[in-house]
Order: sequence, then C-alpha cells, then structure tokens
Amino acid sequence: MPEKNEARYDASQIQVLEGLEPVRLRPGMYIGSTGPRGLHHLVYEVVDNSIDEALAGYCTAIEVTLHPEHMVEVKDNGRGIPVEIHPQVGKPAVEVVMTMLHAGGKFGGEGYKVSGGLHGVGVSVVNALSEWLEVEVRRGGHVYRQTYRRGEPTSDLAVVGDSDETGTTVRFIPDREIFPDRTFSFDTLAQRLRELAFLTRGLKISLKDEVSGQENVYQFEGGIEEFVRHLNKNKDVLHEPPIYFERRREDASVEVALQYNDGYVENIFTYANNIHTQEGGAHEAGFKTALTRVIGDYIRKNNLLKNGDPALTGEDVREGLVAVVSVKLVNPQFEGQTKTKLGNPEMRSFVDAVVSEGLGTFLDENPAVARRIIDKVLAASRAREAARRARELTRRKSALEVTSLPGKLADCTERDPAVAELFLVEGDSAGGSAKQGRDRRFQAILPLRGKILNVEKARLDKILASEEIRAMITALGTGIDEDFDLSKARYHKVIIMTDADVDGAHIRTLLLTFFYRYMPQLVESGYVYIAQPPLYRVVKGQEEHYTYSDRELDELLKKIGRGGNIDVQRYKGLGEMNPQQLWETTMNPKSRTVLQVSVADALEADNIFTILMGDKVQPRREFIQANARLVRNLDI
Repeated sequence: MPEKNEARYDASQIQVLEGLEPVRLRPGMYIGSTGPRGLHHLVYEVVDNSIDEALAGYCTAIEVTLHPEHMVEVKDNGRGIPVEIHPQVGKPAVEVVMTMLHAGGKFGGEGYKVSGGLHGVGVSVVNALSEWLEVEVRRGGHVYRQTYRRGEPTSDLAVVGDSDETGTTVRFIPDREIFPDRTFSFDTLAQRLRELAFLTRGLKISLKDEVSGQENVYQFEGGIEEFVRHLNKNKDVLHEPPIYFERRREDASVEVALQYNDGYVENIFTYANNIHTQEGGAHEAGFKTALTRVIGDYIRKNNLLKNGDPALTGEDVREGLVAVVSVKLVNPQFEGQTKTKLGNPEMRSFVDAVVSEGLGTFLDENPAVARRIIDKVLAASRAREAARRARELTRRKSALEVTSLPGKLADCTERDPAVAELFLVEGDSAGGSAKQGRDRRFQAILPLRGKILNVEKARLDKILASEEIRAMITALGTGIDEDFDLSKARYHKVIIMTDADVDGAHIRTLLLTFFYRYMPQLVESGYVYIAQPPLYRVVKGQEEHYTYSDRELDELLKKIGRGGNIDVQRYKGLGEMNPQQLWETTMNPKSRTVLQVSVADALEADNIFTILMGDKVQPRREFIQANARLVRNLDI
C-alpha cells in the first residue's frame, strides 16, 4: 500500500462548485449513457471514492454487494467522509459531498494528493440519479446516517449508533425514470473490480450478489506484476518473473510491469489514476519510445544486428509483449473522443525516464533473458520485412489490375459504403444461394473456401500469403494492420454468414479472431455482424414457419399443435436453403436478425481469443467445460 498521506481530511478540505440540476437533465454528459454502461458507472463512481482512501493509505478493504430490488451497497474501512459543518455552506460536509456537483476532497484541497474517479464528477451524480440513497459514516466513535431521494436530502444527518471502526457505506437504488434497465451484471462489475485490485497493490475488494449467491474476492499483493501474469496465463512466456519498476515523486508516480510471450500480438494496457486510458496518450507514448530506444541501444552495443538485417521499428520490439503502465498524477487531463486519452505532456518524459533507466539496468543485469527478448525482436523484424514485401506485392497487383477486386466477389451496385453490406459466406454452394437470393443493389457476397488461416498462430507475412485473407482485405478496401484506413471501408456492414454447426462456428471464430487482431477499428466502429440463419423450417399445410432455436421450435409446435401433417426440417447448412428462403430468413433487412459484434472488455476478449485459438489445450478444455451450459445449439 502507498505510504499514508498525513494531510488533514475534514470539512475545510471540501470545495463546492455547483448544484445537481444539470445531472438529471443530461445524465449522459456525466455518466456516458443511461444504458448498461452508465448504470455500472454509478457503482464505479462510489467505489472510486473508496479507492482514493486506499491510495492515500487509509483503506484496506472494499465490499460491494448487489441486493435484491436493484439495490447496491459499497462499504469501505477508510476514514469516513467528514461530518462537521462545512464553513462555506453551513451544512454537514457529507451532505455537501452528496448533493453538490464536483464537491469533494479532490478539487484543490489537501484531502487527496491523487485520486481516481472518471474526471471527478463525484458521488453526488450517483445521488442525483438514484431513486433512493443512504450514506452511513463511521467516524470519531459514532455512526452517522443520512437519506436522499433523487439527490435531495429526506432526513438530516443524525447519529444512529456508536462504533470504534471508521469508514463509509453507501447504499443506493438507480432511478427507474433514468435507467430503462436497472439489472447489474455481476461479470461486468467483477472485471472492473478485479482490475482495480490489480492496480492497487494489497487492497482487498469483494463482490457479492445476494440474489444469485455468486461471490468473488480480489487481493493481489503483487499488484500489476500479477496483472501481467494474469494476462499471460494462457500463453508461453519468454521469462519469469515479469520485469517491474516504479518511481514516485511528490506530484506523480509511475509503475510498469512487462513480460514477453512467444505469440505475435502486443497488449499494452495503460492507466491514469486507475482509469483505463484506451486511447493511450502521453504515458503510453513515453513507454513505447523508451522501450524501442533501450532495446535498439542494447542490440547495437552488443553487435547483435547482422549485415542485411532491416532497421528495427517499434512494432518489432512490441511483438509478443504484454505490459501494464499505471501512472498517478495530481491533475490528469483527459482528451480524445471518449475522454480516455491522457494529455499531460510531463508524463511522457517521466515515463520515458523511468523505463529507460529500469529496463536498461534489467537487460544489463540479466543477459540470458535479454538475449531471449532480443532474438524474438530480431525474428519479428525479419518477418515484418517479409510482410512488407508481401504487402507491396499486393498493392502493386492492385494498382496493375483495373478491376482489382477478387474474382469470386459478387459486388453490389451501391457505391455509398454507409448502406452497402458484405456477406462473408462459408463455401461455394451457400455462396451460390446467397448470390441468387440477395438484393444486388446493396448486398455483396464473398464466398470463402474452407477454414481461413488461424491468425493467432501466424505472423503477418504468412497471413498475407493466404489467398482467402487477401481476398477479404481487397474486398473490404481498408488495408490491414499499419496500413489500415477505416475511411476506405467499402462496406459499413460486414456480415459473417456461416452454417449453424461446429465447422460454421469454427469459421466464425477464425474470422472474428482475424478482425479483432488485425482490423480492430472495424469491430470498434460497429461494422462487424453475425447473421442468424434459422435452425428449423416447419411446414403445416400451406403455412411455413422458421425457428432459430430448439426453444422457439417447442413453443411453435405447442402453438400450432403437434401432428402427423407437420413437417419439421432441420437445416444443417445454408446450402440446404433455396435462394428465396435464404433471403427471407437471413438476408432481408426487414425480417432478418443480425448480431452486432462489440468488445465491451478488451482484457477478456484478448483472453478468450488466446484460449480458443492459441496453442494450449488445457485452458481451452476448461473454457468449454465452464461454458457448455450456455451453448444453445450444438451439432455433432
């Protein structure tokens, strides 16, 4: 745990900026949305207050409990929110914190040196968006309690008991007027709380769902070193333990942990005050610059570069790297489209200096590990050069051929990508049905022969040598990897249409792995979809019905009555449908169902693709056993 900051934490440290009316008018401005993301953000906002107490050295345990009727409870053993009368407002400090926007120990006072929380909107936002909220403070030998409704106090702060413990408990029920769905996801909360426990060494965070009985406890004495081990747990690593270094100064701190595996994908997760900075920023730039420079210097110093070897790039030194960079600073500036990019320029030079010194010293003191890393980097460099030549060949061929689109692509006549759709179809027979059944004005068909290459086990040069993958890249028009340009996408809907059997599921996973690893922007922008072809065709007399699951089939048969004059056909593949049936059930925008692919949790997505498509059998077996009950249709 960090050393205790002995600064005063009382009512005089609570600064007040404005009231709560804007929050209920425009909740999205404060919590991002009123959908599931915003709902869960309420919990994170309360937990962040407890994390701040942990960062200051006063809190060692946080308990999050999901009660029935959408009630959430967050309890910590910190100092307890101050209860004295606030000098500026004339109300108890805890009431000020709970009812006034941006009021808290984070804004200019000495309450906290650094604090988490998304841009400091504060727990008052949670109060404003709650049907009911209760705060309980254990402080100075007493227990204080106050209740609120939609941000307004419904009782005065009162002493309700005695306690020799300290801490704060907040219970709240999200407002049904604001949130259409108030169902909390245990898994969503668990992923964020686990992340916070990794980032706050030694802090114990527990999550309990009183309804389902699920309970998880997270505590990591190894902090972000354990985080990196967790990210690499299904991969073969080049060295153990992870490389770790940190440095603290009065206004900021940097922690870095990194470990190489024998794969080809880089995974760098950066955090500023515990906020996952998905768009990177100054700290990530400092880390990458230092990493490339230190490894390049080591190679030159030890004459490890052969004549004819290509010059190193940042991509080469990051192949197979898993790293976590966590910075804490007093006044973080967040930028970017989703406000998850750190803008503080001073953090770039600070992280650069820490990594330069820490990694340089490590490589000098551990020559055997250094050599394994360097061999990996040089192999990546040579493969990248081969990939560059393959890419140039692809580009040259495209430039030479006026009709550079793949021959098997049946393109649409529509040239506006916003309304154009590309169906990636398994096999030539299904491709034939799809070509005949489609609306050729806006629907393009690209049949794929067999299973595409598993990109999880291949470098880019081998990937670019695959005819099926090259056909996809050319049809999409975006380029791949470092050449990727979303603005050149020829279709804004890329629909994976495979059979509802084991082979179809495998092809779908191979395609999703390819998009996630080499065209992630396509997924992030919501351009990737999965078609849902029917499993059954049911004919009774002149009536024809399609059902998409065994449950739907049972419900339909109950409705229309079981009998000898009912014919039930189970589709094994898309090729069994005639073009008209395929259009009506799977391709017609008015009647079809398509699932949009999104990545809510990058950490978990990376882990699942590694398990499903990587080399290790045991994690895959365990994953299948754990998730078998969730499978709706399995064709063996």
